[in-house]
Amino acid sequence: MADFSPVELLELFQRAQNQFTDRVDAVAPDQWEDESLPGWTVGDLVAHLVNEALWVPPLLAGEPYDAIEGRFPDATTDLLGDDPLLGWESAADGALAAFAADDALRHTVHLSRGPTPAGEYIFEMATDLTVHAWDLARATGGDTELDGELVTAALVYAERLPGGGVPGLFDPPLDVPPSADPQSRLLARFGRRG
Repeated sequence: MADFSPVELLELFQRAQNQFTDRVDAVAPDQWEDESLPGWTVGDLVAHLVNEALWVPPLLAGEPYDAIEGRFPDATTDLLGDDPLLGWESAADGALAAFAADDALRHTVHLSRGPTPAGEYIFEMATDLTVHAWDLARATGGDTELDGELVTAALVYAERLPGGGVPGLFDPPLDVPPSADPQSRLLARFGRRG
């Protein structure tokens, strides 16, 4: 990762986790079944990120994607448990600890798309957390103003994506005027209108 050092990437990831945690903590008990994204409830969105976090330790331990697939529950209720904030925080803590281990960001992880440098993987996850923090806040009437440094970093990641998005992962970008603020440009890059 030429743009960010391992220490900077770890700090960005932790900040992105904290920003998302704040949004999860603000979800009211009656909002978990509200729509967050097309076809997803608020609970589904948080469970998606719990699932992503659960994959980090085995991937960084060198396990291939195929060996991990099916290990974790699919159902939102199983991923979140009785306390969604606790479910998220537990998974997030495990992911952060795995990324923070000595030389973890110098490893290669084996994702469904193939071998990927761990530095690229953490950068992708920090970007995903940043965009989904906005999704969660928008869905629950929370604070949609994102951390400016996270937005700037996520824009660096976004510029590396193919022009039409990544089917199944990232929506195609929306057009925004060149004068749009960084957060609006980031959201548009991921198919969202801020």
